Amino acid sequence: MKLSNHSIEEYVRGDVHTNTVENYFSVFKRGMLGTYQHCSEKHLHRYLAEFDFRHNNRTALGVNDGESATELAKGIVGKRLTYRRPNSKNVQA
Repeated sequence: MKLSNHSIEEYVRGDVHTNTVENYFSVFKRGMLGTYQHCSEKHLHRYLAEFDFRHNNRTALGVNDGESATELAKGIVGKRLTYRRPNSKNVQA
């Protein structure tokens, strides 16, 4: 897929336009500065995954809150969050 070429004042090609990516990064920046306030490079992929999920499951695409919650719950199947015990070394819970 070729992207639009701004040097020749092309901003739309089919249903692809620059406003989509500009909107996505605007929402991402606002979230990072307003809600999370800091993100290390180590965890950037996690924040981007969250914003991808929000973007792809938004009301404008016809996804209601219930459907979004169902999709979110599907994403945790088979995953386990473990914590290191605070007073032990190299022991997993």
